Amino acid sequence: MYRTRIAAGVLAAAAVATATTACSGDDEPDKGKAAAATASSAPSASSSSPSSDQPFGPGCSAVPASGKGSFSGMSTDPVATAASNNPVLSTLVSAVKQAGLVDTLNSAKNITVFAPTNDAFKKIPKSTLDKVMSDKKTLTGILTYHVVGQPIAPSGLSSGDFKTLNGAMLKTSGSGESFTIGESAPVICGNVHTANATVYIIDSVLMPPK
Repeated sequence: MYRTRIAAGVLAAAAVATATTACSGDDEPDKGKAAAATASSAPSASSSSPSSDQPFGPGCSAVPASGKGSFSGMSTDPVATAASNNPVLSTLVSAVKQAGLVDTLNSAKNITVFAPTNDAFKKIPKSTLDKVMSDKKTLTGILTYHVVGQPIAPSGLSSGDFKTLNGAMLKTSGSGESFTIGESAPVICGNVHTANATVYIIDSVLMPPK
């Protein structure tokens, strides 16, 4: 029996936008208004927690700025379709198609997907990955371990224990904009929205328990 670290759950991807804080020590009304206007249009580097409706994380910069694969473009498509338009998730999309899960993921309602990047799959030896990709049952078990049948906001990841579509439980931990899925899969771009899912892009493939 081989332990696979392949992944996926279906994905999509995310926009970088950081919570902002206006800061002014001047009491003059006009300058106060100017400071507020500047704060509302520029992200703040001191933000300690993500906005409830915006993507966050260092990996968000890899998401296209426009088009179907951008955050706004993905928000109008169901998750599997949205992921297929994002170049950083092409390996995951191939795995989802190989397992025959495209329709299942696209038709699901209000789910959360932990989506491994192409680089996450590259961490798996090619011979192991090829073997898993050709075994539909094993592949399906791994991919469904990346999907939770309910929406999860960033705050819900701080100390979570969720039942996946695989049937196994998946723990999450962290705070602010730093979260870990399972034992060692950091979220690199979180809170990405598609038409039917919340997506957290991760840099490792999750392996379901035996």
